[in-house]
Amino acid sequence: MRVIQGAFGLAFLALVGVLGVAPALAQSSAKSADVPLSTEAGKQRDLSLSIYNDNLALVRDRRQFTIKSGTSELRFTDVAATTEPTSVRLRPLGKRSIDILSQDFRYDLATADRLLERYLNRDVEIVSTNDQIKRGTLLSYDPTSLVLRETPGTVLVMNRAEIRHVALREPAEGLITRPSLVWRIRSNGAGEEPLEVSYLANAISWRADYVATLESNLKGLDLQGWASIENHSGTTFDNTKLDLVAGTIHRATQPGVPMPMMDRGVAAQAKGGFEQFQERSFSEYHVYELPQRVTLANDEVKQLGLLEAKSVRSTPRYVYDAQRDAQHVISTVQFANSGGDLGVPIPQGIVRLYQKDKDGSLRLVGEDQVAHTAVRDTVRLTIGTAFDVTAERRQTDQQQVTPRVMESSVEIKLTNQKSESIDVAVVEHSWGDWTITDSSQKWRKVDANTFEFLVRCPPGKPVTVTYRIQTGG
Repeated sequence: MRVIQGAFGLAFLALVGVLGVAPALAQSSAKSADVPLSTEAGKQRDLSLSIYNDNLALVRDRRQFTIKSGTSELRFTDVAATTEPTSVRLRPLGKRSIDILSQDFRYDLATADRLLERYLNRDVEIVSTNDQIKRGTLLSYDPTSLVLRETPGTVLVMNRAEIRHVALREPAEGLITRPSLVWRIRSNGAGEEPLEVSYLANAISWRADYVATLESNLKGLDLQGWASIENHSGTTFDNTKLDLVAGTIHRATQPGVPMPMMDRGVAAQAKGGFEQFQERSFSEYHVYELPQRVTLANDEVKQLGLLEAKSVRSTPRYVYDAQRDAQHVISTVQFANSGGDLGVPIPQGIVRLYQKDKDGSLRLVGEDQVAHTAVRDTVRLTIGTAFDVTAERRQTDQQQVTPRVMESSVEIKLTNQKSESIDVAVVEHSWGDWTITDSSQKWRKVDANTFEFLVRCPPGKPVTVTYRIQTGG
């Protein structure tokens, strides 16, 4: 008898025996029983994987097959369980003429309960934990029990916790142990043939995570980026050429294709070594290619070096935007994505900001999200609320100048309790037609609805910004 290990709460065994045929090799129908199976030569497998931001990956898998002349069945195992069947493409790479007659995606995996389902109303043999043997017809099963009609005609309900194993006396048809793509093909000759299969798979994703270490004066930083790759596709990709695609891909809405249920447990593992990805543009996206091949195990989180930049010049900036936060001044830092070790598109991701304390130890000072940032654009990161800088805003006057024109006066008081002078950007907003008729500080128009004052705040001395604005007209 052949043993297939299974589990459902407590472990039990499904034994497939007398014909010596495992479910993975059973033919799915009588029609295919007389079709020869082409032999797969898996040792010459060549894998490449393009992973998108949208929980999607494009798999390209090249293998060497021994093709039989005439009509035969070609089986491609070790594909993702989350394969989108309509995206599959088989491409012969040799000179032999091969016609594809049909294509199947088979993922009815040989789990213990799948086997029991196939053996309903069929004869089985059950061995209990006290070594008693029961034989009969399997009538039903659930997570806690099996119902068996014994040969004398007695119906027996057995607790699954009391079952050591179940012996299945005939091979179940159509069950497989690994998700597989199966083609029925016709070839004009026999021999070795290189084939490439490409397909889209879900449950494979990547994201960018960054660590920025700020200097004490916020005028410089070190930036390190990691690509965190998660694979829950149901298969392992060995020795794979890997690239990551940054950008949002547009996808058509389609009716869902049934996919097998999978366990989502994750064994997180950060990999050492910092050989950075090489970036290049492609269409409306940016592609990051890893120079070396990697193995991406199923249910693994792998971290790979994305970028590393030392001594990046940065600029501290305090911002008071009452529309965003009327109670607090926000501390930010910004730097240009150019020069030095930067100057490549930065993928969207979370940035964790650290700063050295006086004893040299690092402390977390903030966390922000960076958007997809092109070369020469500015990265702006929020550190958090400024503890020693405060602001108070109030409207001091409002008048109806004409039936269509309103005039208002605003006062903003800034107080800096730090030991050094700082600059605070005071950001204000107005909609429709507006005009600043008077102000105590210089201002600049940022956009149609925003204007800004850059205010120098000496230590311990409050500074007040006033302005008068007309709206409407």
